[in-house]
Amino acid sequence: MIDEKYIDALKALSEPNRLRLFWLFLHVDECMAVAEAMDIIGDTQYNVSRNLKMLYRAGLLNHEKKGKWVFYTLKEQAAPHCRALVDSVRQLPDDEFKEVTRRCRLRMSLRVDGECVVGPDSEAWFNLLG
Repeated sequence: MIDEKYIDALKALSEPNRLRLFWLFLHVDECMAVAEAMDIIGDTQYNVSRNLKMLYRAGLLNHEKKGKWVFYTLKEQAAPHCRALVDSVRQLPDDEFKEVTRRCRLRMSLRVDGECVVGPDSEAWFNLLG
């Protein structure tokens, strides 16, 4: 019988927004607040939280609550199959993620001292988008 953790990790990365988020953790920033992910992906708090939670349950991310913010970070992978899966996502072509990378870099520019201080759908965010 196949171990459920393998299936969970593969399922977690099979949805486009979860794959985009995980790719960003690998390429742009290893730490992201739910509020930031909402603006980057352009989805609701419910959907973004659910997607991040699935990546967490699959053993791909860690999470930590700091004040009113929940931050997700990459989880160090020890198991060979998980390292291979992470490496596989890392090797996906950058040009497939151009727009989401642009949005991520813009959103991260709103941080103060490396911390998320701006909630989702803020005026500051919409001003950056132009």
